[in-house]
Amino acid sequence: MPTLRCILIAACCCLFFSAQAQELKEKTSFQIAAPWKPAYDVRSDIAIVYGMSPDFLERVQGYRAQGYNVQFMTGIAWGEYQDYFMGKFDGKTHWEDAQIQRRGDTIWHGHNVPYILPSANYLQYMKSIIKKVIDAGITTIYLEEPEFWARAGYGAAFDREWQKFYGFPWMAQHESPEATYLSSKLKYHLYFNALKEVFAYAKSYGESLGRTVKCFVPTHSLINYASWQIVSPEASLAALPGMDGYIAQVWTGTSREPVYYNGVKKERVFENAFLEYGTMLSMTAPTGRQMYFLTDPIEDARRSWDDYKRNYQATFTAEIMYPAVDHFEVMPWPNRIYLGKFKVEGMNEPQPIAPAYATQMQVMVNSLNDLPASKNRVNGSKGIGVLMGNSLMFQRFPTHASYEDPQLSNFYGMALPLLKKGVPVEMVHMENLSFPATLKDLKVLIMSYSNMKPQSQEVHKYLTEWVEKGGVLIYYGRDNDPFQQVKEWWNSDNLHYSAPSEDLFIQLRILPVEGTTRYTCGKGSVFIIRQDPKELVLEPGKDGEFVRLVSEAYEQDAKAGPLETKHYFYVERGPYDIAAVMDESISTQPLHLPGPVIDLFDPGLPVLAEKVVRPGEQAYLYNLNRVKDRKHPKVLCGAARVYEEERPSDHSYSFVARSPSGTQNAMRVLLPAEPTSVTIAGPGEQPEEIEIEWDEDTHTALVMFINRSEGVRVVMSW
Repeated sequence: MPTLRCILIAACCCLFFSAQAQELKEKTSFQIAAPWKPAYDVRSDIAIVYGMSPDFLERVQGYRAQGYNVQFMTGIAWGEYQDYFMGKFDGKTHWEDAQIQRRGDTIWHGHNVPYILPSANYLQYMKSIIKKVIDAGITTIYLEEPEFWARAGYGAAFDREWQKFYGFPWMAQHESPEATYLSSKLKYHLYFNALKEVFAYAKSYGESLGRTVKCFVPTHSLINYASWQIVSPEASLAALPGMDGYIAQVWTGTSREPVYYNGVKKERVFENAFLEYGTMLSMTAPTGRQMYFLTDPIEDARRSWDDYKRNYQATFTAEIMYPAVDHFEVMPWPNRIYLGKFKVEGMNEPQPIAPAYATQMQVMVNSLNDLPASKNRVNGSKGIGVLMGNSLMFQRFPTHASYEDPQLSNFYGMALPLLKKGVPVEMVHMENLSFPATLKDLKVLIMSYSNMKPQSQEVHKYLTEWVEKGGVLIYYGRDNDPFQQVKEWWNSDNLHYSAPSEDLFIQLRILPVEGTTRYTCGKGSVFIIRQDPKELVLEPGKDGEFVRLVSEAYEQDAKAGPLETKHYFYVERGPYDIAAVMDESISTQPLHLPGPVIDLFDPGLPVLAEKVVRPGEQAYLYNLNRVKDRKHPKVLCGAARVYEEERPSDHSYSFVARSPSGTQNAMRVLLPAEPTSVTIAGPGEQPEEIEIEWDEDTHTALVMFINRSEGVRVVMSW
């Protein structure tokens, strides 16, 4: 006579999940150019099919058949667009649309793939791609990485766009600061206009078919583009009518860019990622646009698996420390991750991903499907911001008059001294100052025009209104960089200022006097320090007075309470504890987090009585003290996504686990009592017993087995 357990499994296998039965959610996604395969079936909500190729429809159908919400992504500044460039699209070649450097050579992204100047012809080509995508029934479109290299800006096509935009002859950007600034401003405008036009077409064409089309921009952070000397529309897109949101493309490759702090130039991946994600969030927070955070378990540069794992933990921790964001692109190119081979420290030949790292990665990725948004915020003194603007990208290349800003140190000089002391400094975009929410909760704002310039006088109007109502503004800058003199609004028409800060101080009704730093303006205060922020980080021990000044402004002028300094960040999101302990900070002591907690960075999912986090490390924990209902069985965490949870009887619990085939699953399951049997079975298979580890103190079972893309039915009885 068959047992109840076998009957249950047989019944479940007969029904084995219809992939289409899954509700089309939009919380998690991945982007993929390859066809669906079980080996990298990540099981996020969305599969973003990348690129228009001959097998496009086949790829779309393949992911739809697996129950994915299928969306589309392609590059706006580069892509496999050889048909356009080589004459197959309209019978004409279009190599003139490439981005050209000073020597007349093209900037290439790949073979026959140039970085693109978005001409009118090119935009017609992009619209033809968008039409095919919408005709295929896809209604969410991502145009990624609107990038114009700062070192570009030459060639006949750019000359024509210059004449059209400015109305006077082209100027070689290497010849003067003004030419550099104007060149970057044009590059910025070209991609703003390109996205505006293509998104408007997508919306209108979708509407003609009775479909609502959403348009997103996956983009690097403003910090990274400025560091890498790339120009992009960035924050201005947040107010674009046809734009629905962003994907924040932050990962090890961007966050490992070396920066200066305390006179030392080196990688500071967690800190940089924290600032990058904060920069991206501040672009949408005041506007209500959707934001997806991305990170990558590996990166474009060929490094070792050990390096990838260490830095993935750092960037992953940084992204989940912003509880307002609960939508994620969990990885790009899963086929590269699961099927690629990379170095392992101590081994000569490249190796595939280690089973343990694959398990850990899948635990982390699957947790994002459940990670809730929260009103909690990372611990530390709130309300301290650094002002930034798109013109950060306008002064990066080439340099003039020997004025250097190494590794974007004029920005990092205002942010890293605070971040390293546990102050969760916020980013504030000039482009968003017109939105009331931008400055609403801010107490102290730090700014400089040494590395950027305001694109309109309106910026000073909003800053003045905020200060007069009680805000505290700290201005750092000698105002002697060569870009102060570019032909712009502050020295045009009826204005004749030698620097834009002069207009700001006049609006604040301040006449700066040498040696005086503090001024009163309405209910607020203004501090003026004639020092470039880069000077605070390029040499050791130069940031002490800066931190003291911010503390004074925060505590005495803003009356915001004591400025809390520490060497770690910590935040809770539902049952999850997230922590990072910084090195180069005010303490070298580890952080002790009480348990019981499950360590989600350990593929064995151990239950710990205490987690010790050392300087330079991060932690991601499932806190068992915050499990709301201990009487009902539940998968708390695991290296597979859970479907079809059922209670066949009062003493049994079953579910289906799906994850890339051949990977090792580990799951921590909450049960009312120690299980007497645990069985697994794939579709149409006989069930088999598996071994478990039981933790009596927490009533959790560790279950381990080999994953299958098509699913494994797990039945647990007690």
